[in-house]
Amino acid sequence: MTRYFALVLLSVPAAFAQSAEFAVHGGVSRLNNSGIGTSGTTRYSLGDGFRFGFRTTLNTWRYFGQEFGYGYNRSQLRSNGADAGGMAIHQGFYNLLAYARPDGALIRPFAAGGAHFNNYTPPGTSVTSGGGSSKLGFNYGGGVKFRVSYKYAVRFDARYYQNGKPFSFLGDRSGLIGQLEVSVGFGLVI
Repeated sequence: MTRYFALVLLSVPAAFAQSAEFAVHGGVSRLNNSGIGTSGTTRYSLGDGFRFGFRTTLNTWRYFGQEFGYGYNRSQLRSNGADAGGMAIHQGFYNLLAYARPDGALIRPFAAGGAHFNNYTPPGTSVTSGGGSSKLGFNYGGGVKFRVSYKYAVRFDARYYQNGKPFSFLGDRSGLIGQLEVSVGFGLVI
């Protein structure tokens, strides 16, 4: 019963959407305050990498939209500055978008803000085996969408994500880890 209630509740914004967009994106992921902690004399940090994923946007009001999606970020785990193997950061997010131009405009600059979770998966583990460390956070940024035809659009995004540091068993962990996403995407507009 609760599944049906949740389905109805989640479909209400879609019923009032003026348009919907489905986009894939790719770009770079830059990390700051990326020291994630120590174990004995070993200091661990994360390196910059690449990103790809998808975004679904429901433009529920003339100047506002709701966006949710998934991003896969590839990073490097570093041990005392040396490469210790590739590391995945799985990211799910929700954002409210505020547009400078109304729904249907050919060029739509926007500001975004919302919440996300990151699942940090170290080398040798997978997200499905429960080997990761999940953290909730907030994000903000903006971008611009260009309609290249009636059904297709190109978008450019810059987002900044912040959340607590993963792996609570490590010592000497202070501050938030930050992630800058710069990406380009291609989408279908319905």
